[in-house]
Amino acid sequence: MLRTEITREDIMPIEEYAKTRKERRTAVTAMKRDRRVSCGPDATFYFENYETMWHQVHEMLYIEKGGEEQIADELAAYNPLIPNGRELVATLMFEVEDEARRKVFLSGLGGVEETITLEFDDETIKGVPEDDVDRTTADGKASSVQFIHFPFADAQAEKFKAFDGRVMLGINHPKYGHIAVFSEETKSALASDLA
Repeated sequence: MLRTEITREDIMPIEEYAKTRKERRTAVTAMKRDRRVSCGPDATFYFENYETMWHQVHEMLYIEKGGEEQIADELAAYNPLIPNGRELVATLMFEVEDEARRKVFLSGLGGVEETITLEFDDETIKGVPEDDVDRTTADGKASSVQFIHFPFADAQAEKFKAFDGRVMLGINHPKYGHIAVFSEETKSALASDLA
């Protein structure tokens, strides 16, 4: 069964999580390999699912040690990033190590979250940014972290799951235009996010 929400009942006691943390991190890291797509030299998409967000919530609780009071905030923050069965959801990170270059790069990237598409067969799925906060400032600077939903119609979801051709992920911003082609492993992993 496809899990689309983390509930309070899904949260392990942090003492128990701590005992299995190393093994869980290893397993999630291995799973994430097929859910990671580089697009050009500076952008990486991390496609999320129930397991990646369950892990993230527990990591935040483990690191911040906020106890019971923190749980509701973490669930509110991360549940929207779990695919609902008719979408893919990705965390997009612009990873530029040099601080001066990163500042210049992001200052010219405003609106990038509106330029992302997923294409397969004759279908184009336009990425929709998470609407929790505006990730482009008034002066046109983009956030280095974006959350993108790819909503599928029922027929598109069925076609994607059965499709064995090329799937392309693109960023079509005037200052950053790149396309990535999914590996078979990535396509298969993401097909499992669609009910």
